Parts: sequence; C-alpha cells; structure tokens
Amino acid sequence: MPTYDEKLRALEEQLHRDDPGFAAAMSDGMPRSPREYRRRNAWLCMAFGLTALGMGIAIGHGLLIATGLVVAGAAAHLFDPQRGRQHGKDIPTTQ
Repeated sequence: MPTYDEKLRALEEQLHRDDPGFAAAMSDGMPRSPREYRRRNAWLCMAFGLTALGMGIAIGHGLLIATGLVVAGAAAHLFDPQRGRQHGKDIPTTQ
C-alpha cells in the first residue's frame, strides 16, 4: 500500500503532466488558475460570434447571422470546465 508521501508525489507528477504551467506557478508560490478555468479563447470566440450575429442582423445577411449563431454556440461549449472529460468515465476519488 502506498504511503502518504508516495501518493502526494504521484499527485504532483500527474499535475505536472496535465498542466506544467500551473505546476510551475504553484512551486514558485504565485499560482494561476488551472487550464480548465482559463477562458480567454472562449471569450474571444464569443465576442466574434456575437459581433457577426449583430452585423448579420443589422445588414440583413442570412449567412452572416447563421455564422454568428454557430460560432457563439461553439464558444458557449468552450465555457464548460469539464469539456475534456470522456463521457461515461468515472471521476477518480481521493481515498
């Protein structure tokens, strides 16, 4: 049975593999939010989609409206913090 220190070391290695920037920031004492909570690209896509939608409505162009709706919908999907998880996979518990 692994000891407490071995479990911590395994957790640290897994964190470093998943998000090396977050792990380095934690070791420096200046933590940043984990990757699944950084949403800059999602906000940029949402802004682009809503801009395209607004412009399409303003000029009455159906293809631009459809593009805006599709891009805004795809951007909304990027806001899900668990979008990388596979469906049906159990979330590991700490025991």
